[in-house]
Amino acid sequence: QIRQADADGVPGEWVLGPHSDPDRRLLYLHGGSFISGCPRGHRVITTELARVTGASVLALDYRLMPEHSRRMLMADCQTGYRWMLDHSPEGSAPVREWFVAGDSAGGNLALMLTAWARDAGLRTATGVIALSPGVDMTFSSPTFKSNLKTDRLLGPSLAWFLKTPQSIRLLLIWAINRMPPPNPLISPIFGDLSGLPPLLIQVSEAEMLLGDARRYVNKARVAGSPAELETWPEMLHVWHLFAPILPEAREAFERIGQFVERCTGNH
Repeated sequence: QIRQADADGVPGEWVLGPHSDPDRRLLYLHGGSFISGCPRGHRVITTELARVTGASVLALDYRLMPEHSRRMLMADCQTGYRWMLDHSPEGSAPVREWFVAGDSAGGNLALMLTAWARDAGLRTATGVIALSPGVDMTFSSPTFKSNLKTDRLLGPSLAWFLKTPQSIRLLLIWAINRMPPPNPLISPIFGDLSGLPPLLIQVSEAEMLLGDARRYVNKARVAGSPAELETWPEMLHVWHLFAPILPEAREAFERIGQFVERCTGNH
């Protein structure tokens, strides 16, 4: 079941399965390089998440660049986070168990939100799920070059960008986001990763963002935060979108369901 939602002025949609618990909630942030995407286009993922987690999933329709600034779309996500703590599909109600998830750019936003909530003194999530997230806007992971040819989705669109001198790339990122690339608000890898909730990152071994995922999980573990990394060979960036036809996508969702069970103590 799909229900339209208004998260304190930010539109979105509740995605509810037959067994969705209104007090177990999951905030989902879609991918699309911060410039495209919408909840409707990611219903394959949100319906699967509702199925395997038993949660009420809220897919947020945050504002996009370049019409809006990076800070504006992050503010929408922060508003959605606060709102979901006290609102279920049925109305006002405190949350019992609560997850944040996102793919690609949405994974970046989910990880940004996790550290922001900790620093703001808000209730932290029971668990965080990031699918093929980008965590470093300086594009310094070695797999941006080593996996350029095997990443069939991101490779063709990023090849020209990676050929420009690094100084030009950094200036472009700074101009587009109006923040320096190493700012933890847009590059979570450079932030404080201590005191974070349990985290699961899933990524393909063939994609350019593999290095981002590895570095983030390693740094989080060193900082004392529980973080898990699961990789699949030869998959596309965010292969989860092909769940109806791809066994590896169905397997990834089952692993997410197991992660949620571990987080909630239902082994």
